[in-house]
Amino acid sequence: MRITEIKVLPVDGDEKLKAYVTIKLDDCFIVRDMKVIKGTNGYFVAMPAKKMKDGTYRDLAHPLDKGTREMIEHEVMCEFEKIHHASESLTTH
Repeated sequence: MRITEIKVLPVDGDEKLKAYVTIKLDDCFIVRDMKVIKGTNGYFVAMPAKKMKDGTYRDLAHPLDKGTREMIEHEVMCEFEKIHHASESLTTH
């Protein structure tokens, strides 16, 4: 499995939520509503989730192993950094 497309939509004005992300896997499967979150230990990728009646959240889609999670997080964060740095350079010039 490989990520064949990543779309990052930056979010302005939110302290924690920094972007929404959509990924396409093998040009045939899309995962929408992933999020880049700024946590206490830096940025991380949150999988799409649904709020349950008891107030907890349950992932709608997620990797089943550590290696797949790390690959997705790495590629998403690389794309987020590109877009984040490009938007920062536009606002500082």
